[in-house]
Amino acid sequence: MSQPFSPGDVLVYQIESGYGLVRVLGGSVQGESRVWHVRAYGDLFMDVDMAEAAARSLENLKVEIAHEAMTERAFDSTQTSFILNIQVSDEEDRLIQEWKSKPGILPTDRSIRLLMGLR
Repeated sequence: MSQPFSPGDVLVYQIESGYGLVRVLGGSVQGESRVWHVRAYGDLFMDVDMAEAAARSLENLKVEIAHEAMTERAFDSTQTSFILNIQVSDEEDRLIQEWKSKPGILPTDRSIRLLMGLR
């Protein structure tokens, strides 16, 4: 089961070649399942300290995936740790509302690492 992350939480995850950042834009419920809305950054960092420092200036990072709706299973498949929280902007919230307004659309069941092309 997912940790109790909140909208705006910046999370770090590890891959073989370093660390990446993902941001929780929000969560919603679709049927009986939880859906996580996230933004992923393309920059990779040598260690957690570098990732944490970069998280304090997200505007300087490359947004690789502006918005992705993920199943809880997909979200949980990549271990993450909380770094900090930065309030979700109106633009980011709009991305979630646009996704919700599309009838029949399903969240992805692919992990953030697979979506980013990382292993």
